[in-house]
Amino acid sequence: MRSILILTVPAILLPLPVLAQTAAPEPDRHRETPDTIVVTGAYAREQGDVLGGTSVIAGEELTRALRPSIGETLARQPGVSATSFGPTASRPVLRGFQGERIRLLTDGIGAIDASNTSVDHAPVINPLTADRIEVLRGPSALQFGSSAIGGVVNVIDSRIPRRVPQEPVHADLLATYGSAAEERSVSSAVDVPVARQIVLHLDGSYSKTADLDTGGYILSPALRGQAAASADPEIRELAERKGRLPNSAARTWEAAGGIAVVNAGGNLGVSFSHHDSLYGVPVRYSLDPAFEAEAVRIQLKQDRVDMRGEVRVGGGLLDTIRLRVGAADYTHAELEEDGAVGTRFFNQGYEGRLELVQANRGGWQGAVGGQFFLRDFEVEGDEKFLPRNGTEQFGLFTLQSYELGAFRAEAGARYEHQRVHAFADSDLGNPDLTRSFDSVSGSLGGSYAVAQGLRLGLNLSRSERAPSAEELFANGPHAGTQAYEIGSPDFSTEKSWGVEASLKGRGAGWSFSGSAFYNWFTDYIYDARTGAVIDDLPVYQYRQGDARYWGLEGEASMRLARAGDFAILADALADYVRATVADVGPVAHIPPLRMLWGLEAQSPALDGRVEVEKVFRQSRVAENETETPGYAMVNASLNWKPFGDHHASLLLSVNNLFDVTARRHASFLKDYAPLAGRDIRVTARFTL
Repeated sequence: MRSILILTVPAILLPLPVLAQTAAPEPDRHRETPDTIVVTGAYAREQGDVLGGTSVIAGEELTRALRPSIGETLARQPGVSATSFGPTASRPVLRGFQGERIRLLTDGIGAIDASNTSVDHAPVINPLTADRIEVLRGPSALQFGSSAIGGVVNVIDSRIPRRVPQEPVHADLLATYGSAAEERSVSSAVDVPVARQIVLHLDGSYSKTADLDTGGYILSPALRGQAAASADPEIRELAERKGRLPNSAARTWEAAGGIAVVNAGGNLGVSFSHHDSLYGVPVRYSLDPAFEAEAVRIQLKQDRVDMRGEVRVGGGLLDTIRLRVGAADYTHAELEEDGAVGTRFFNQGYEGRLELVQANRGGWQGAVGGQFFLRDFEVEGDEKFLPRNGTEQFGLFTLQSYELGAFRAEAGARYEHQRVHAFADSDLGNPDLTRSFDSVSGSLGGSYAVAQGLRLGLNLSRSERAPSAEELFANGPHAGTQAYEIGSPDFSTEKSWGVEASLKGRGAGWSFSGSAFYNWFTDYIYDARTGAVIDDLPVYQYRQGDARYWGLEGEASMRLARAGDFAILADALADYVRATVADVGPVAHIPPLRMLWGLEAQSPALDGRVEVEKVFRQSRVAENETETPGYAMVNASLNWKPFGDHHASLLLSVNNLFDVTARRHASFLKDYAPLAGRDIRVTARFTL
């Protein structure tokens, strides 16, 4: 961590003179900001003004959606699915994109973990300590990196305080019990003003789960048929295995502390955090008696330091200057059944972002900035599939908008230079190799208020993405995914054109948002299951080709009536993605058509909700990929606020009420790991 401190301390000290003024502190824009405002980006915008799909999850909606993983927390948002690699290692899937095509952010910069390397690696992002979560889908996310073509997920917390509490101690407490995995989780956060402009922050969380109760058969129908036909009695027994998902238990704890100076001139602070998790990877059972399936557990740790500074210039040209820096030491070990370490992953990363936000002048607003990302990544052990490698990435970006009456225009551009170096490794048979890439991305669009509260938008984008180290240099078995992965060092930059149309509206008692998008890819990088098997592991090989993605997504809400203190609301969402690699066929792991309908009654003291989620069968599959049956899931919840405000709430929810067996097509383990069965959850939240 010494190198992390050397990087951070000068950056903290630099802006201190600017902030050393006495003035009344401003409110925390994240705690006070309405859910209709998106703060992810250079400047806050109304959701209707963002060209592309957006979701903001905060308050009671976030409490109801909370799960131990960020993927499961967001899985019912429009355009979002999840990898569902067990209840802990679940990463969001945006518009069918996952891995290197979406970015997971902590307050605007990356998680600095290894979750983009493989679907069995849990993201080091803790939804339990989030104040709000924002999802940007489409080209508006490109300001955060060329790898964000699918979108970004930004988890916003208060580890670096933005406001001075009015009370002597401000505390938040959350406790949850979930029956499906015998989940017990608790988190708390405390902010203490120690001077007029200085705030101390402490937070911690603990979560423990047993093996997940699926409520149905563990193996998919196709695999059950194969197992039942086996001559081996142990394999035949697998066909009847149901209920608990073996090797899916987990234990996670996290602690963090921060300090900040806050006044009307801005804020400046630093935080330190430690994350520790031990979780199992659901077993990919072998139906060949000559091979034994592995039950891998992952021990994950991360030490991280973050710094954020914001100076409100208030000048004629610049309004705000923001600096955000993070650095982390990450390691995880893949443990065999006897507890021995099979493979270790090491990742030391640094990321920083500087934004110069322009003052609004006659309807013209914008920002320019720069970003860097450094990573040193290494795998050790018998099953390492990557050589030691380093990545250096530097980017410049701008976002400009102009508003003239009912018309609003927006343009963005990003230049990125990336250098990836792989060290020679005799075990993997690869030489010392360096690849450099220059990528240019941009977008141009506009929206028009066709009626009061109704805005129509159109956006055209061009993006380029450099291949990652995993896509370039992978060559070996990976126990966590139970696959043999092969990359190609000769890959070129992935390029795409995209167009997106949106219609968004909001009025008294109603809201609507819908998008349609189409992307044309050249040299699209994808991993294909070849059909070959090495050491009883299916072979996945990265390839390049032309591809097409198109899809639709939308959500709507309407107040139907009032009954006493209750407002009766109905809402619905739907999303669909279709993706094809030219001359090959469908892209693997693409979620099918999904629809969700909800009916909710809201009052100052009591809220009730029931919803039905219908996920259709996915029969459009890639070569060597299996179909996934559809399902319909019913969820219900009751939220009691005894004081009629946000200071205390008690939530009772039942998810998957009828205990259906459900599998997500986006999951690599869908045939071996169904979703949770009936899950009765009790969540208590207190604010003091």
